[in-house]
Amino acid sequence: MSKRAGTILIAAALLCSCPAALVAPSHAQSSGKDGISNFLDNIFSGPNASPTPQAAPGPNGAPPPWSGEDGASGHPLMTADAIRQAAANFQNCVASMWPDAARRNISQENFQRFTAGLEPDLRIMDLMDSQPEFTKAIWDYLDILVNDNRLAKGREILAKYKPQFDAVEKAYGVDRYIIASIWGIESNYSTQIGDRSVVNSTATLACIGRRQAYFKDEFLTALEILNRGDLSIEQMRGSWAGAFGPTQFMPTAFKRYAVDGDGDGRRDVVDNPADLIASTANNLKKDGWQTGRSWGYEVVLPQGFNFMLADKSKAMTVAQWQAQGLTRADGKPFPDATEKAYLLAPAGMQGPGFLMLQNFRVIMKYNPAEAYALAIGHFADRLRGAPPFVQAWPRQERVLSRAERLELQQLLAQRGFYKGTPDGQFGGQTREALRSFQASIGAPADGFASADVLERLRGR
Repeated sequence: MSKRAGTILIAAALLCSCPAALVAPSHAQSSGKDGISNFLDNIFSGPNASPTPQAAPGPNGAPPPWSGEDGASGHPLMTADAIRQAAANFQNCVASMWPDAARRNISQENFQRFTAGLEPDLRIMDLMDSQPEFTKAIWDYLDILVNDNRLAKGREILAKYKPQFDAVEKAYGVDRYIIASIWGIESNYSTQIGDRSVVNSTATLACIGRRQAYFKDEFLTALEILNRGDLSIEQMRGSWAGAFGPTQFMPTAFKRYAVDGDGDGRRDVVDNPADLIASTANNLKKDGWQTGRSWGYEVVLPQGFNFMLADKSKAMTVAQWQAQGLTRADGKPFPDATEKAYLLAPAGMQGPGFLMLQNFRVIMKYNPAEAYALAIGHFADRLRGAPPFVQAWPRQERVLSRAERLELQQLLAQRGFYKGTPDGQFGGQTREALRSFQASIGAPADGFASADVLERLRGR
């Protein structure tokens, strides 16, 4: 389980028609490929079709109740019976964690106070195991996140908190525009943070479902934060998986990275901009941020380019990429030909390419999805005054439905190109199989799952 996770707050809220409070956090869970994490992988294989039907809201506009159905993952702890049994034992489960809390120096009085009145939020089980039909292509996703209103607000934030950004850049060497970009994309500048109790959500997940060990640590760490007095229980509200604050820290990420930016004795990443900005910078610095370096460059790919090179594992120096015929889309020279980068071509031969540097990988540690990191980097550049991307996206492409994505994988498997289990979720393995198929028929092997390549797989 990596420390950060695969969802975006405002992006998911817009793309999946979900309230921000129901969206899993950026820092919650990456290796499990939950929620928007799958979307961010799939987004590079082409756009998708109809949205997932949403559960009807409860009485008086309350959040919808648990569906009462087995989880889509098929995990034995996600069957309806297992969920009901665990829910019936919820109070005992929470009480059983007192010895672990005591080992973390949480007082018994505080343990009882913070856990009093907790009730299992079973709607989280549906959210954890959902398989949404995502509705946006990469270009639509970027249009939504990097828009004029958010840019205007970002510039206001940069001006309003200039002294704090100045101090943080000096102390940590992390670009202020990247921090402002994360703030804007994660919570639309503190306006969409989520309203579920972090303690209640993590307690639910620590006692029910398929990831109890992971969330037990998050739950106990949330109690540590409250016990120390950095935040109040009212401040610790966020997404269903426990991320909170404008830049969406999970409790364990807060424990690792949060700092007291203004010396008041507390680490308040919710309501104190100095702490928020410094903590986010500290996170990026500890993950390897390179001061004064870009995240990457939009590049033009030459005719006949070998798209087999468009792979995260095939990093080369900028000079080596130039030898392959790549040039910057804006016509400027590369600042440092010795930098190592990998090539991302999210729309294959029909769209722009990007050379991704070390700082792009650092952003992906914050949220392990290339679409997220691309949005953050581009938004930061726009805040800095740079223009939009130069090259056009293939906006004419017809979307692939989930059923079509599953069929595409099945057809690739039948032909011996795809070795995984078809599930309709596209990642690196699907793109590699698709490139191999395209090469076998003499088509440009760009790994882009278009409607045309599906027709070719069908033999039509």
